[in-house]
Formats: sequence, structure tokens, C-alpha cells
Amino acid sequence: MAAITFTLNGKSQTIDVPAEMPLLWVLRDTLALTGTKFGCGMALCGACTVHVDGAPTRSCITQASSVAGKKITTIEGLGGNHPVQQAWVREDVPQCGYCQSGQIMTAAALVAKTKNPTDADIDEAMRGNICRCGTYQSIRKAVHLAATLQGGRA
Repeated sequence: MAAITFTLNGKSQTIDVPAEMPLLWVLRDTLALTGTKFGCGMALCGACTVHVDGAPTRSCITQASSVAGKKITTIEGLGGNHPVQQAWVREDVPQCGYCQSGQIMTAAALVAKTKNPTDADIDEAMRGNICRCGTYQSIRKAVHLAATLQGGRA
């Protein structure tokens, strides 16, 4: 067991877990933040995406010890009124919804660093996030809208 301290959704957090425990299970089982989803366990689907120091990161393969001293943001940390979340609602993106927290976290990281993403930027950023319902066109429209909302133009 290791005492690991990091910032989670803006608040300092210390946990005592095995150093190699995946961050996904720290979030879900230890800290009861269930918005981050388990999909494949191999970083292939994107359902478990969170931000580590602002970068989209697959929490299913990220060891707890590797986030010591870092800033972690989960879907809960976006606060429910983030421009990407607003765009997702306005574009009616979710169908089954299972992949959506990972999709939203990846899109939020993109619009934070790219003011006006092109379709190619969006496709590249989102390519590792799998949507079984096939809402990719709606996701792309929502990311464009989120970038507009982030810039305060809508």
C-alpha cells in the first residue's frame, strides 16, 4: 500500500492503495466517483478517459502511483455546465450514453487547447473513443459548437 496525494477535481486527495492499482478503480471503488466508465481495460475504447494535468488519459491503464502530485479531473469535475456538456445536450449526442463521459473528457481537452478545431483536428483527437451507437457526426458537430461556446460566441 502507498499513500498517494494528488488534486482531484480541484481538491487535495490522499489515498492509501496499492501503487499499481489502476486510477479507474481508485476513482470508482475507492472514491465512489462512478462517472468514469470501465470499457475494455486496455486503453482501446476511451470510456475511462480523465484529464491528468489537462491531458486526456486512459485511467484503466494509469497506475495510481503515477498521478502523485498531479491534477486529475473527472467528468464530475467539469461541473455539469461545461461548454462541451452544453453542446452535447444541444446537439442531442448521447444514445446509449455509456461512452459519453470519455467522449466529453476528450472533447473538453481538445477545445481547451484548440480554439477552432477543424474536422481533421476533431477526428484525430477523438479517434480513440469508440461509440457503439455510431454518433460520430453528432459528436463532431457538438465539438464545433463547444469550441464556439468556449470562446463565448454562441
